[in-house]
Amino acid sequence: MLRDRRKPQEEPELDPQAEKKAVALKYDIEKNQAPKLVAKGKGHVAENILEAARKGQVPVYQNKSLVNMLMALELDKEIPTELYTTVAEILAYVYRIDKRHGKTEMKEATD
Repeated sequence: MLRDRRKPQEEPELDPQAEKKAVALKYDIEKNQAPKLVAKGKGHVAENILEAARKGQVPVYQNKSLVNMLMALELDKEIPTELYTTVAEILAYVYRIDKRHGKTEMKEATD
């Protein structure tokens, strides 16, 4: 399907003065029913999450609204059902990128 191949619409932070936020999700199909929040932070911590993604060549997806929702969750918890569709679209996009590069690990969303 054509829809399955499109990139989800990114929503980067437009305010250069806004504090940077980042979260990392991990989804193990064999162990989890839904992706888990494995890292989150603001400012320096967000920069460290993004740097780890860059070093690990992990795709980074920007969505201010999604990051704000994920920041409210507890670490090591699966995402709520209300976020399944949005996160599934992002993970499908990231998995396609990973498949081209032969990778499947931690995924990022940033603000």
